[in-house]
Amino acid sequence: MPLLEIRNLRKIYRTPEGETSTVLDVPHFVLEAKQQLALRGASGTGKTTFLNCIAGILRPNNGSVRLNGIDMAAASEGRRDQLRAQTIGYIFQTFNLLQGYTCLENVLLGMSFGRGADRAFAQELLERVGLGDRLEYRPGQLSVGQQQRVAMARALANRPKLVLADEPTGNLDPRNARAAIQLVQEICGETGAALLIVSHDQTVLEQFDDCADLAEINRAMQEMAP
Repeated sequence: MPLLEIRNLRKIYRTPEGETSTVLDVPHFVLEAKQQLALRGASGTGKTTFLNCIAGILRPNNGSVRLNGIDMAAASEGRRDQLRAQTIGYIFQTFNLLQGYTCLENVLLGMSFGRGADRAFAQELLERVGLGDRLEYRPGQLSVGQQQRVAMARALANRPKLVLADEPTGNLDPRNARAAIQLVQEICGETGAALLIVSHDQTVLEQFDDCADLAEINRAMQEMAP
């Protein structure tokens, strides 16, 4: 059984004019355990929506999203929250850090929703992303790139089975972007987590042996193509 299997996934939005717009139409998609896959996608190809449906943040209109044997699309909201905390690490494009808490507290709080707080491992992760001397800093005291690295540490903190990354290097310079991706790949390899990243950045995509185009998976984009 693959770690992640998607069948007949459709996500439809209603426009302000009352019309419907299909953002996702994915007949079949599979990600194996420990696989590291990069999905190429330009703006408007449904990258974030795709990841949010996998994570259970959004519920699709149709289809199944089976993660570790459980259909996220059919689960209740509470069950999806639980499964996401226990199984998924999500590196958001917008970080989603809690501004009133320190770097270390942000990572520990992320752990509290999953396996439980592990201060030593949280500190180790922050040290590995180059923030060992910033444990007590709050997000507002960090550069944008440093905030992104806190978000990466938090996503890896619960030793998830699947790490999702939505344009995770958009706020990093090329050198730090390469280092950040390499770090995520290394930790996923060490912990046995699968990694699914979506990006339009060719320098990021080139770091993956396994790369695909989201537009080829998403039939909705194929139908919109000229």
